[in-house]
Amino acid sequence: MTKTIAVYGATGHTGRFVVAELIRQRFTPIVSGRNAEALKTQWPDLEARPATADDAQALDAALLGADAVINTAGPFAITGPALTAAAVRAGIPYVDVAAEIEANVDTFAAHQGATIPIVPAMAFYGGLADLLVTAALDGRTSADEVIVAYGLSSWHPTPGTRAAGQVSHDRRNGRRVRFADHELQYHDDQPSQEDWAFPDPLGTRRVIREFTMADVVTIPSHLAVPIVRTAMTLEAAGDLARPDTPAPKAIDDDGRSDQTFVVDVLIRTKDGDLRASAHGQDIYAITAPLAVGAVRRLLADEGRATGVASAGSMFDPADFLRELAPYLTVRIASSTNGW
Repeated sequence: MTKTIAVYGATGHTGRFVVAELIRQRFTPIVSGRNAEALKTQWPDLEARPATADDAQALDAALLGADAVINTAGPFAITGPALTAAAVRAGIPYVDVAAEIEANVDTFAAHQGATIPIVPAMAFYGGLADLLVTAALDGRTSADEVIVAYGLSSWHPTPGTRAAGQVSHDRRNGRRVRFADHELQYHDDQPSQEDWAFPDPLGTRRVIREFTMADVVTIPSHLAVPIVRTAMTLEAAGDLARPDTPAPKAIDDDGRSDQTFVVDVLIRTKDGDLRASAHGQDIYAITAPLAVGAVRRLLADEGRATGVASAGSMFDPADFLRELAPYLTVRIASSTNGW
């Protein structure tokens, strides 16, 4: 029997990729979100169940009969608590694509004892690097330091990205955040830069050293790592900072933009350094097979945990990355000497 998956935020930029991927993988999507008219216009052939995050009864109706739910609607500080609560009431797996650091912290804190699988940040930020790091460690559960360098050729943010970023900015009162000494630390230090030698096809690029993303929540949620640092190419950070940078523009039939990316992971251990990388096209588009792949595995009883867990903890990371081969080029080296 075909599995039915509710997608909250189905008319958003990432939500549309997720619905299309569900259809491609032969799931039956139920589309949900705040705007009833937009749901009908965007997805006229699918069952639409509008609901707002502050209406628990409507959310329960949206998930009625669904086998799982994927939340793609930010800000996740607002939608996450409501949708996870609805998923718990329905007794179905919950997956989201949150890049908001504080929202992910809240999800982990609130659902440690949950009786359903809950996988936050199952997306380009948070999920992909967690899979790469865990696969490269190959069963080891600790490291001295993890650095995730994001090589984006550009970053045309969606309205949802901007809204979620503003919520995070406000929650931390404009302060910056890092993960050091096994904890999140808020600070007012000025950002610094360095050159980072990305693997092909990007090459050496200037990056902001501490451009902190959701990986500082997902990776240390299950690995003993005192320092997790994420860096971002200067071009992409500049695009995000400019208020007039337009939203992504599709260049192919799949709706992807011309943005290319390389995620380059460096893991420092007492036995030597490890390296892993992935490159592909469009950070929003790649989120769809990550989130849908998570749901498919959970419904096939391939999840490794009950309750809240990150991608690298919940799934077999090497197997998951192999499955992404049509979308990503992945490389994992046993040491930096083999890079």
